[in-house]
Amino acid sequence: MVFAVEARALVKVYGKGDAGVRALDGVSVGFERGGFTAIMGPSGSGKSSLLHCLAGLDAVTSGQVLVGGVDITALSDRELTGVRRDRIGFVFQAFNLLPQLTAARNITLPLDLAGRRADRELMAGVVEVLGLADRLDHRPAELSGGQQQRVALARALVARPEVVFADEPTGNLDSRSGLEVLRFLRTSVRSFGQTVVMVTHDPEAAACADRAVLVADGRIVADLPNPSADQLRSLRPPAGAR
Repeated sequence: MVFAVEARALVKVYGKGDAGVRALDGVSVGFERGGFTAIMGPSGSGKSSLLHCLAGLDAVTSGQVLVGGVDITALSDRELTGVRRDRIGFVFQAFNLLPQLTAARNITLPLDLAGRRADRELMAGVVEVLGLADRLDHRPAELSGGQQQRVALARALVARPEVVFADEPTGNLDSRSGLEVLRFLRTSVRSFGQTVVMVTHDPEAAACADRAVLVADGRIVADLPNPSADQLRSLRPPAGAR
């Protein structure tokens, strides 16, 4: 099996000594290319720490993270910045769009900053799939929350990253817009062969993925293919687990 991203014996400790908190406790997990995986767990379970370490946003205490076969835990800060820019896409709960730029400019901004040109064919395909063709000249304030999140998703996709990490991407959206964004995440996997790893606390959102990885106390406690919302509710660790 070929992994787009993989964690090996990953440990993350915040703080030192008796005040240290072990957010990740020897996690080993791989995410197959072209798959849509949800990482699920209650607040404080370690799911966001896992995503941040996988994405190179947070330094690990020990263990390895491989993105496209490259051990990013062994890279310099400059090399890691290049990997995040060129090989990793991000979609966050906050849309992180620049208000003075149009949707089109927000989509191509990371490529512009890297001195790269957008693939016009891919850009057109992503814009069409996401239903943004008539919104490209609009600024964020002129877009709904769902449309802004679709712009953020388009921005992540047009760079052809190794993996797209989505951190609670529906958290700021109403239920209808949230389902729309989840549908587009699935479409990005089906239509573009994209690898998507999404953190969520919501069983309904996680059930849209091909696979669900449940985290509690900094460890993986279940790994489910084709999960249902009912199945995830029955297995969800109790709130208050670290």
